[in-house]
Amino acid sequence: MRAIFLLINLVFLTACSGDNEQKAAEQAADSVRTVQTPKQVNEVVGVAVIEPAARISQLSAETGGLVRTVNVEIGQQVRKGQVLLTMDNAVETAQLRQANVKIKTQQDAIETARQNLQTLRVQLQKADADLKRNETLFAGKALTQQDLDDSRYTSQNLQQQIRASEAQVRQAEGQIGSLRADIQYAGTVAGLKTVKAPANGTILSLDAKVGQYLSNNQSIGEFAPAGPLVAVTEVDELFALRVKVGQRAYVRPQGSDERLTTGTVVLASPYLRKKSLFSDNAQNLEDRRVREVRVQLDNPGQVIIGARVECVINVK
Repeated sequence: MRAIFLLINLVFLTACSGDNEQKAAEQAADSVRTVQTPKQVNEVVGVAVIEPAARISQLSAETGGLVRTVNVEIGQQVRKGQVLLTMDNAVETAQLRQANVKIKTQQDAIETARQNLQTLRVQLQKADADLKRNETLFAGKALTQQDLDDSRYTSQNLQQQIRASEAQVRQAEGQIGSLRADIQYAGTVAGLKTVKAPANGTILSLDAKVGQYLSNNQSIGEFAPAGPLVAVTEVDELFALRVKVGQRAYVRPQGSDERLTTGTVVLASPYLRKKSLFSDNAQNLEDRRVREVRVQLDNPGQVIIGARVECVINVK
């Protein structure tokens, strides 16, 4: 019985020893794999989206109103300041006309006041001449004191009237500035009833329709400023330092080896941020950092704004 027990223990110890040797061998292999030098990286690939270099902007109305005309179509090339749509501006136009009428009336009033002032100045010249003549006659005892005093009073009275008239002219001219400001304001308000192109570019989308009421700052479409196109991609933090401005790259359809166009890295963000640009799941809690990279495309006619592609950057 004792012999059998010793034999069982011997077999068990032999098996344990074999297991330990196998585990040690596996750990040694893992250690070797861990310290192996990684292969040289020549290319970095990231999912990218095609955008204008100046970024897509939202078109919006600065003030509310009823759409009266839509002057452009989707895909149309427009120039800076070109009217894209107009809204009903009957009230604002009436206010502008009223302000113009007020300033015309005020200008007429100023002209009348100036004419009155000129008449008073002529009368003053005559009164001063009469006063000098009467002073001469009074000195020769050919005029009474009462007549001299009346002449002096007439001259002084006209001088006072002239000062008052000059003040009225200045006041009326001051009101012209206020009325001109009213005209400018009315014109600005009327101008807000139009949506204009912010720069040269292309209308990507336009949601406004004739008869539709637009509220303040309501988005009515998207606009792509003229200029080069870029592929905006995110490079994982593992390869972030390998990407440099000036490196060559190309874009291809997702899952394909076809080259659409080549390009050059024009921006490599100076910091790492959370992976978010192309994340399909807003609740993705993966703690990875990425570096935003922008590649300016050599032949933008081969891609479409908003398309998702693969961007291959040569980091050799």
